[in-house]
Amino acid sequence: MPRRTATMLASTLMLIALLCAGVLITVPYSEMSPGPTVNTLGDHGGEPVLQISGHKTYATSGHLNMTTVRVTSADYKMNLVEAVYGWLSHDNKVVPHDTLYPDGKTEQQSTQENAEEFSESQESAKVAALKELGVPVKSWVIVSTVLKDSPSEGKLHAGDVIKAVDGTAVRQPADVATLVTKHKPGEDVVFTVVPAKEQAAAEKAHRTATKTEQVTLTTTTSTGGEKRAIVGISAGTDHTFPFSIDIKLADVGGPSAGLMFALGIYDKLTPGDLTGGKFVAGTGTIADDGTVGPIGGISLKTIGARSKGAQYFLTPADNCAEAAKDTPGGLTLVKVKTIDDALGALKDIRDGDTAALPKCSTKS
Repeated sequence: MPRRTATMLASTLMLIALLCAGVLITVPYSEMSPGPTVNTLGDHGGEPVLQISGHKTYATSGHLNMTTVRVTSADYKMNLVEAVYGWLSHDNKVVPHDTLYPDGKTEQQSTQENAEEFSESQESAKVAALKELGVPVKSWVIVSTVLKDSPSEGKLHAGDVIKAVDGTAVRQPADVATLVTKHKPGEDVVFTVVPAKEQAAAEKAHRTATKTEQVTLTTTTSTGGEKRAIVGISAGTDHTFPFSIDIKLADVGGPSAGLMFALGIYDKLTPGDLTGGKFVAGTGTIADDGTVGPIGGISLKTIGARSKGAQYFLTPADNCAEAAKDTPGGLTLVKVKTIDDALGALKDIRDGDTAALPKCSTKS
């Protein structure tokens, strides 16, 4: 066999062997890529994303798109070839598996957490939008979750309204931990609660719940580095709205759509168009007071938004520097810290005053 032919054959066989090895060798990495983007003002899956009843709504136009990131399953094992391709790809991002699924978190656990965060973001979006409109919203502190095998298991339940701890009124979730940690582990603490069933019945009958119960719990020691008294619950906030606002969007998780939901609700409850018919996308968590928080995967979300036609992207201030390092052509990144900032930016956009927009930069 001629030397040149032999060399080419050997090289080809070696390449095939390397490719086979690359396919068979798994690596501890996962992949992130641009996910779907949905117009909060439009329809998804055959029905409106935002459904409001009991209050006058107005016609809208343009786009206020929420954006997402698609990630590989917790159980999926990336091979070396996929990882290298992902590293070389501009539109994908390869990260350590533990970044997405820390402490051996399963796919089911991750999905559940994302669903809970998504639900909470919807509630905060409603509150932020209505507060911006001056519409009163009633709120109270509740038991969000009860840890298995904790002092609270079987005594407190998700949805119970926490009125007081040791006789001191509770006004926000952080108050619960503050009052419990005044105790030493092993001491008793008394919760005054409205049972979840009583609260649900009261809401259905449009009355204020009055039946309360005293629940005595013996604190235990936290498992973290700082040894403190705990009872094994997490506290959250629930609200009653003066009319019905439903957000219909399946197969989406996490808190990052909060800002865009809030803006969509605001747009539907006010005359005129927030966008002036423009294609605006964005991301960001939203707090009840309208504060916009940072999210993950910002560069992938801007890519996904631009690929669908977005002209402007509302960007949390804390994500601006990262997003500005690789901005897709034709997309303007607008920095926002609050829902007020977002509304001001949208006014500039519909007025055509783009010079006034607070744009992101690599230093901001």
